[in-house]
Amino acid sequence: MRNKIKPKSEFANHVLTLMTGASVAQAIPIVISPILTRIYAPADFGVFALFLAIVGFFSVMASLRYEQAILVPRDDEDAINIFALGLTINIVIFILLFLIVSVFHGEIANLFGNKEIGIWLWFAPLTIFFTGLFNLLTYWNNRKKHYSNITKATIIKSIILALSQVAIGTIKNGAAGLVGGQILSSIFSNMRLAKALLNNKKLLKAISKESMKREAKKYIDFPKFQAPHAMLGNLSSNLPTFIFSAVFGMGVVGFYSLATRIVFAPLGILSNASAKVYSQKVSELYNNNEDAHSFTMLFLKSLVKKIILPLLLVVIFVPTIFGFVFGGEWREAGVYTQILFPWIALNLLGGTIAFIPSLVNRQKKAFVVSILQIVSLFVAIMIGVQYESIYVALILFCIANSLVLIYNISWMTKALK
Repeated sequence: MRNKIKPKSEFANHVLTLMTGASVAQAIPIVISPILTRIYAPADFGVFALFLAIVGFFSVMASLRYEQAILVPRDDEDAINIFALGLTINIVIFILLFLIVSVFHGEIANLFGNKEIGIWLWFAPLTIFFTGLFNLLTYWNNRKKHYSNITKATIIKSIILALSQVAIGTIKNGAAGLVGGQILSSIFSNMRLAKALLNNKKLLKAISKESMKREAKKYIDFPKFQAPHAMLGNLSSNLPTFIFSAVFGMGVVGFYSLATRIVFAPLGILSNASAKVYSQKVSELYNNNEDAHSFTMLFLKSLVKKIILPLLLVVIFVPTIFGFVFGGEWREAGVYTQILFPWIALNLLGGTIAFIPSLVNRQKKAFVVSILQIVSLFVAIMIGVQYESIYVALILFCIANSLVLIYNISWMTKALK
């Protein structure tokens, strides 16, 4: 039994496939970051961060989380109807959001206290749609173990993003290049992921309204608990961006954005790549009544040993590194990274195994915990606001987030027993 649950052979090869592509893809924006920080001002990064926060908040529910259910059915015909259901919901939400922006455009821009974000609100619904489609296609390719497709799409997305942001930034001031690159990269990455699915004409013919309705009812817990849970989780991560933009200004948001972007970008790809393969493997173990708990614990210990502990040595010198690489004014972003490191490390672990509540049908508990998390984070940040100190706000934000993540990791792993 022990040998069966070790993360090696096919599992390790799949992780390696995703990680190789992810590493190449992530190297591109990291390499050009020193260029971007000299093209764009901290306030430009602040506007971009606010745009991504808005898009991210709605993207996680673009398909009402039915994309996660794609992995669950035994038959591909059921899974493709779940995909079609998610795509239909994605289109409806795109239309609704565009209408909302059309009617309340001015009010939304005033809410964030930034005129420039008003321009990009028009592009938010389209970006949300492409992000939702990317999630659906990624889960489908994950189900079919088409990890090379996911890897190629990730690399394409990174290349288009980098080229667009540099090219547009050299000819136009402001955040246009940052936002424009994000939109273009989403379009091209979706085209690559959709290729294999569109070629399977036989499977596409299995889509029907009756089957979509059946799957919608069967997996109703995903929109019922997972969608609001995901929105709250995303809000908890982006809460500083929303509050800091109105209280401390876009420059602070820019520093916070770079701090989290430079660290979360490679760790996020590591977490997502591991999570994709982990969710597929742990589903097999759990459904076959094998030891999914021991496999998960071995996997988490491996992440701590190989990733988190080495990062501790780097964090000590982060402010100096940021100042040297990105320019003197960006040293402040390195200080933010030091403060937030405990949350960053725990987020890597928690994000990797976040599929567990869906697997063991404990979405309701995960949702309740996320409500408590967002409340505690809001209180923590607002205390920092009362002290008029960005450092107090970041420290309390990190402590509150870390405590919730520790509890989440604990109960999720125990739920596999």
